[in-house]
Amino acid sequence: MRVFVIKVKRWYLLVLLLLALVSLVPQLREPLIVSVTSKGRLVPIYAVQTDKKQVAISFDATWGTELTDEILEILETHGITTTFFLAGYWVDKHPDYVVKIADAGHEIGNHSYSHPHMNSLSEQGLHYELQKNQSLIQDLTGQRTTLFRPPFGEYNNQVLSTASALGYHTIQWSVDSLDWKNLTSNQIFERVMEQIKPGSIVLFHNAAPGTPGAIRRLIPDLLAKGYEILPVSQLLYQDNFYIDHAGIQHPIKGGN
Repeated sequence: MRVFVIKVKRWYLLVLLLLALVSLVPQLREPLIVSVTSKGRLVPIYAVQTDKKQVAISFDATWGTELTDEILEILETHGITTTFFLAGYWVDKHPDYVVKIADAGHEIGNHSYSHPHMNSLSEQGLHYELQKNQSLIQDLTGQRTTLFRPPFGEYNNQVLSTASALGYHTIQWSVDSLDWKNLTSNQIFERVMEQIKPGSIVLFHNAAPGTPGAIRRLIPDLLAKGYEILPVSQLLYQDNFYIDHAGIQHPIKGGN
């Protein structure tokens, strides 16, 4: 009888251990299509090939909130919704602004939790950075993030394949406003207008001093030129696409 009890206890402990291990396995979503160059290098999306006059403007949030209300007010005035890539530590510090951005109808992207150099992380570390931030955002807004922007624009094959396995499109940008260099509003405006074209993804930051003034001019000018300004996910092809060596997403026959 004692031997039987010991065996039962061992079996019970084994079951508990297996359940604990299963709980630690990351929840994977359907892997996305990721392009591979002739040299085997994976490539994120920098822009979209399209004949439509459509662009996406995006805001990275990693520090401060002082200008966020003004940015949201400008976007609301023109009926524009965009994508905000939020870092997890920013989400922790400013949960009210996360809710405010989501309630205004904007898309939220994952910018990692601690804004690390992703190339230096193990696969387990990458999972942690993406999933911890995703959990925070979803708890606050109900949104499940599908877009990932790597901090510093830094990536390698492991970063992209891990993000893809978790169901993310990895998004860079084709037009850098350089607002993070504290350019003036006029400098930012001219820089973006010189480079923007159909399919562009523009990078701004929510706390750069020149950004509100720049988008206050930029948005009406783009609208007057016939452009439609979309959240990033609405600019993308969601299936039946390929990404070329330069990071341009192209549709293939049957794509949306």
